[in-house]
Amino acid sequence: MRFVLTYLIGLIFGMGIVLGGMANPAKVLNFFDVAGTWDPSLAFVMGGALGVTALGYRFVLRRASPRLAEVFHLPALRQIDVPLVAGSAAFGLGWGLAGFCPGGALPAIGTGDPAVLIFTAAMVAGILAARAVQARQVTRPAREAAQ
Repeated sequence: MRFVLTYLIGLIFGMGIVLGGMANPAKVLNFFDVAGTWDPSLAFVMGGALGVTALGYRFVLRRASPRLAEVFHLPALRQIDVPLVAGSAAFGLGWGLAGFCPGGALPAIGTGDPAVLIFTAAMVAGILAARAVQARQVTRPAREAAQ
């Protein structure tokens, strides 16, 4: 049952991304082109998503636990640090340069567009590289302490 619900939630999310135009890199790039062919429609898509999310969090977090898990998985860190800023900058630069973000690229994979496939491959490579760097940072103090 959990798998089916996860699939349905992902399907609804993907349909919202596609219907909202966020899987169309030209629309996204026009949103960022405030001095040229600016298209403000994505601001309404993002504003609507923010409103739904804010209401959803208020409603769901009143429960003692989620329905399909034992605990809520919420961020523990509350401060702004270098990894947060660097990750946000990388996300924004990638989105502004390519016109895709992970949420928009994944539903667009089905189009077979080479730009989507290249972006997705680069995104996966970036995730794997970040994990390798993080694993190295975790093991470095242990190695130094053992010496």
